[in-house]
Amino acid sequence: MKLWEKGISTNDAIEKFTIGNDREMDLFLASYDIIGSLAHVKMLESVGLLEKTDLSKLENELKELYRLAEDKKIKIEKGFEDIHSQIEFQLTKKLGEAGKKIHSGRSRNDQILLDLKLFMRDAIRTIVYKSDLLIDILLEKSSAYKDTLMPGYTHLQIAMPSSFGLWFSAYAESLTDDLILFHSVYRIVNQNPLGSAAGYGSSFPINRTMTTELLGFDTLNYNVINAQMGRGKTEKIVSFAMANLAATLSKLAFDVCLFMSQNFGFMSLPTELTTGSSIMPHKKNPDVFELIRARCNKIQGLPQQITNIINNLPSGYFRDFQIIKEILFPAFDELNDCIDISAFAIDNITVYRNILDDPKYDYIFSVEEVNKLVLKGVPFRDAYKKVAKLIEKGEFRPDKSIHHTHEGSIGNLCLDKIVEKKNQIINEFNFEKVEIAIKKLTS
Repeated sequence: MKLWEKGISTNDAIEKFTIGNDREMDLFLASYDIIGSLAHVKMLESVGLLEKTDLSKLENELKELYRLAEDKKIKIEKGFEDIHSQIEFQLTKKLGEAGKKIHSGRSRNDQILLDLKLFMRDAIRTIVYKSDLLIDILLEKSSAYKDTLMPGYTHLQIAMPSSFGLWFSAYAESLTDDLILFHSVYRIVNQNPLGSAAGYGSSFPINRTMTTELLGFDTLNYNVINAQMGRGKTEKIVSFAMANLAATLSKLAFDVCLFMSQNFGFMSLPTELTTGSSIMPHKKNPDVFELIRARCNKIQGLPQQITNIINNLPSGYFRDFQIIKEILFPAFDELNDCIDISAFAIDNITVYRNILDDPKYDYIFSVEEVNKLVLKGVPFRDAYKKVAKLIEKGEFRPDKSIHHTHEGSIGNLCLDKIVEKKNQIINEFNFEKVEIAIKKLTS
């Protein structure tokens, strides 16, 4: 069954090619398609396009289908090209004429726009909650190792004293910044496109504000052409936020791989979290972090992939958009897996103490010596030259006691401020509003 069928069969080769992987991808959208239909039929009844008795039947059947979708028990049968056709067929098969009325005032164009926004809205929430947990684990590690010094690097050369407290919390705050971008993206996603139809509105007296409120959106895409132009653009914007967070995880993973190598020897994973070699009995490889790095680097290519699909399209709908689902939907699962496994592995990392007792790290205290001379009244450039000469002569003997007090330094990590910043950002999403609206609509 096709919603646009007019009695003439499509060539089998053309049908196979144009449908592609859409049936598989549309299963991601099943529950969201039903949620959108629940809001749509309520609106249709309110403007006189649906009888109350039909509304009651449709709501009951849609809620039953929603439960099946949530349990992953809805299938797109052979002969149906998408989830929209499957749901409408099941409603018509069960309810007869009432099922045929559900498509009034909308097109598959705004139907899929809505499904995608509902899906991405939930996907963003999942990423935010998982990132929240990872940030907390990083901050716990930061607190546990706040007094454990390590070398800081520039150009991969030893530079200045750092600490594991500083290193762990750096990634915690970096992820917090990533959530700020996700919040901006969420505001774009959380706008209702339903009612834009094929991109030019409808002659029916539909109430778009009503569906906006029923679905828990913050606002709506007012201009119907703009709503349609959001297809592809919205997915690209979401992919930028995903790529940004993936970049943070990739950098974290690379650091861990370096720090676990014998040349660094800063930290280790339990044996059961590492892998071995088929010929080298001593090997304990950080494969988990290498794969986090690789998968996150792949996710960083998402914006370019989507851009390549949409960058030469004019306004209006085109079938090109269908392909975006194939690259975007699996990426959400892949990013969530990377966040989860990062949290698990980081939670089990052991950090080695007394690293800076090794004489090869003595020179990282040179800046400390310069600053001490400056505090005694020596001009900075003179102090710099004096310490440099001691180093050149091999006479530099560092004082390894560190006393940093400013905000965000080794001695003042401001972990409570990072937590405060993180919680403020998460609260601004106001996920509860959406959860309440959807629960009310589907229960």
